[in-house]
Amino acid sequence: MLKRVPKATLKSLMKKKDNIRIGTAADAMVELNVLLFLHSLAEEARTKAFEEKSATIKAHHVKAVSKKLLKQARG
Repeated sequence: MLKRVPKATLKSLMKKKDNIRIGTAADAMVELNVLLFLHSLAEEARTKAFEEKSATIKAHHVKAVSKKLLKQARG
């Protein structure tokens, strides 16, 4: 299981941009967005592994899917 980033560290990273206003629940939104991205990455990697008739998700399944998902997340 992944460890959570401390709220103070997350807020200090987000406040490095002076021209962007940050709401009160921004740290929770960032954390939920990361969890949602990881969940979709795992689902797509599972689908890729199933297509290759593999019982386990391996690193190359995640790498194959990650480029596509990163493009979707940025777009």
